[in-house]
Amino acid sequence: MNSNRTPTIGVFDSGFGGLTVLRALIQRLPQARFAFLGDTARLPYGSKSRRTIARYAAQSAQFLVQEQGAEFLIIACNTASALALDAIQDAVPVPVLGVIEPGATAARAASRTGDVLVIATDATVQSHAYAAACRAHGLRALEKACPLLVPLVEEGWTDHPVTEQVIRIYLDELNAEAAAAGLNPDTLVLGCTHYPLLRPLIEAAVPSGIRVIDSAESTAETAQRQFGESFALSAAGLDIVEPEIHCFASDSVEKFERLGSRFLDRAVGKVKLVDLGG
Repeated sequence: MNSNRTPTIGVFDSGFGGLTVLRALIQRLPQARFAFLGDTARLPYGSKSRRTIARYAAQSAQFLVQEQGAEFLIIACNTASALALDAIQDAVPVPVLGVIEPGATAARAASRTGDVLVIATDATVQSHAYAAACRAHGLRALEKACPLLVPLVEEGWTDHPVTEQVIRIYLDELNAEAAAAGLNPDTLVLGCTHYPLLRPLIEAAVPSGIRVIDSAESTAETAQRQFGESFALSAAGLDIVEPEIHCFASDSVEKFERLGSRFLDRAVGKVKLVDLGG
């Protein structure tokens, strides 16, 4: 790779929750150029068929590769990672990384009992993608949908008594289900890119001894291992000050700009509107 050219990482989500993955990537690969696309015109993906999700995700991936020159692609969307990863890999000629396998790998490294809990959206839980990925690592996983958490995050209630209570209710139910199933969980995977914003509340609510795995962090760590050599080469001899970030959305750019900074922990800048087709 030419050391004078800054490589581009494309990051895709159906909305803007995947900005938590981008935030973690920036911390580990600040010398990269990032192109983030939120397919906000067509969310939520979870209510669509697998075939439709695959088509939408492939179109988004092609935009990032063909229009933005992405040399690596991160699918920062649990639903697309669960239901369309193969279709995305077939659609673009660059390495593609989803968020589910890194989360399961991190859970395997963290767990001593081999029993893992997963909280996610309805669509991700219905896909059983985390259970399958954990099973491939020799883990037993119990998944639970927590549908109220995403709207609470988007409302900005990330440190609110109502959110704290909702989390405790979900986790109490999940722990009761685990006990009934004879499991001894010591690890909890956050299977939604919105949930990192709730991590302090979640860590305060889990029983002592349970480690919380942030799949956004795990994905960024995996990306650094897989792609880091290329970016270290590109940064050789360069004084990197600020990462180069370009954000795109297929609708609702004003909302993206307003809420995106919560997820990215910095201003997202001017978000450009793109038309991805039908």
